Order: sequence, then structure tokens, then C-alpha cells
Amino acid sequence: MSELQTEQRSGAYQAHFRVWRGDADGGALRDFEVEVHEGEVVLDIIHRLQATQAPDLAVRWNCKAGKCGSCSAEINGRPRLMCMTRMSVFERAETITVTPMRTFPVLRDLVTDVSFNYTKAREVPAFMPPAELGPGEYRMKQEDVNRSQEFRKCIECFLCQNTCHVVRDHEENKGAFAGPRFLMRIAELDMHPLDAAPAGGVDRKRTAQDEHGLGYCNITKCCTEVCPENIKITDNALIPLKERAADRKYDPLVWLGNKIRRRTE
Repeated sequence: MSELQTEQRSGAYQAHFRVWRGDADGGALRDFEVEVHEGEVVLDIIHRLQATQAPDLAVRWNCKAGKCGSCSAEINGRPRLMCMTRMSVFERAETITVTPMRTFPVLRDLVTDVSFNYTKAREVPAFMPPAELGPGEYRMKQEDVNRSQEFRKCIECFLCQNTCHVVRDHEENKGAFAGPRFLMRIAELDMHPLDAAPAGGVDRKRTAQDEHGLGYCNITKCCTEVCPENIKITDNALIPLKERAADRKYDPLVWLGNKIRRRTE
């Protein structure tokens, strides 16, 4: 059997990849011809590239099952998980460009410094349980669980953070803007019927607006479009949080009620 017949029978073919190589001081796209087999994903090809042509290529990955969020990159300009991007979605003659996430500083090759996200995570006050309830005494209705359960699917791949133009195109906003992943976290906690943050002196709606930059979000839904877990970040988290924050700040009845409560305290 000829080499061509073997290739046709196995479904293998040669793909043209352009992969960014470099570090914080600069770099460039490099061209590679890499063998592809039926059923493979982009991460498989990157691993084959490491094994056969570029052993020093840096790439972050862990589970290869779309659950750890480690292998985030930009594939043909779109933020994706490499392990969940099948080669079958591309034409065989298509050049596939793989670059690091643009919003975060490059460490080396496809690996970026995502510590910005951990800094923002630490700035969000954690869930505060009611003081009068002990372990095992928490009770919630299923309908309340359903409201925020969607947000717990987040694998923290940070693709939503990467694609949000508020920080992607404006580095100066990073200090004042938590990004969609952590505004979603604030929304989740604000929806939680057992969260006793107000009793602990934390107004999540106020902090979302004043400390985490909720007002910077202009609901373009780019974060929702790239979420590999199909979380409706904009519609189910950010817009409701914006509505509650606006009610708190601008609704005249809410304003009057706050004034009266402050007088009686």
C-alpha cells in the first residue's frame, strides 16, 4: 500500500500551523507543518508539535477534558480552549494560527500571566453565612438554587476576561474593573438567599458599582459568546446586577427608604 493510500485510509493529513513563539521581550509567529489524525483537537496537534519539532514550546494544560480551564489561547483570533476545539471545524487547507491570550502578559510562547484574575478574586468578599445558623442548618428552596447554579459551572478559563474589551483594549482599566468572571461572582452572591453580607456591612450592589467597575460593562455579550460552559454571563448575571445596582442608587423610593432607615438607626 502506497504512503498516499495509507494516509487516506487513516484519515491523516498535514496541517499548516502558525504558532506564536516568544516571551515578554517579544516574539513572532512561526510556521509548522504538523500531522493531524481524525478526531483530534488543537491541543493534540500542539502536543505533537512539541514531540516532533518544537520541544521547548511552552503551553499550559492539565485535564484535556474542558474542565480545568488551563489551555486557553486564541485560535484564528478567537479565544478558545485548545482541548475543546476540534480540528474538524477547520478546512484541511486552512492555516490555523494559535496565539496566547492577548489581554494578559506573555510569559513564554502560549503561556500568559493570569495573576490579574486571582488578584480580582481576592477583592470579592466571600459568602457570609447567617450568624444565627450553624453548620448543617442552611436551608434553601430549589428555585433559589437554580438562579445561581449556572454560574457555578465556571471553570475559570478566563476567556471571558480575555475577550472583554474593557480590559483587552484598555490596560489602564485593569485597576478599577474586575471583569465579567468576578462581576458574575458578585451577582451569584447577591442572589444567594443565605448570604448575610448586608448584616456584615457589605453592600454587594454598591461595591459592584463603586469598587469593581460594574459601570464599565456595556453588555456587548462578548464574554457570553466565548464561554465554553455556555453560561449566559451577560443576560443572567451582569444585566440583573446592573438593574439592582441602578435601583439601589437611582430609584427614588429606594433612596427615600435608605434615608429613613439611616435616621432611625
